[in-house]
Amino acid sequence: MENLTAKDIMNKDVLAVNSELSIQGLADFLFQNAISGAPVISNDGKLIGAVSITDILRRETVPEKGVQFNPRRDYYVHTTDDRFSHQDIDALHFTDEAPATVGDIMTSRMLVVGENDTVQQVADTMIRNRIHRVFVTRDEKPIGIISTADMLKVIRDM
Repeated sequence: MENLTAKDIMNKDVLAVNSELSIQGLADFLFQNAISGAPVISNDGKLIGAVSITDILRRETVPEKGVQFNPRRDYYVHTTDDRFSHQDIDALHFTDEAPATVGDIMTSRMLVVGENDTVQQVADTMIRNRIHRVFVTRDEKPIGIISTADMLKVIRDM
């Protein structure tokens, strides 16, 4: 385990969205891929944020003015099945207002690790920040994701 790095245990299948994608497009993307959130990339592929179903629901159900949220985001913690019913997800169809984009609701602050960070460094980042998923980056671009399930596999295989 001492020699394992983020690159060795990360999931390389990164499903990312562009900041210009509509909210409806994001809802469809998340539902079709059965994921609760995704990294947000710029047109040149650089990681610029993260977005989740929670961000969509907050935008659609909470008044924007005067609302303060915990900066630690739920997109790392839960899957769609754990947090939202099918009725909640089906209700994510927006037609009454000007279309907002992923860039309008994304979280710019996200936690990342480098591909050569050790498993211990990844675990420390996750524990210290109380998160269940981190993005692995190279040259500011997402190349992988590590979840608590990935970390548990490392422990299991020791």
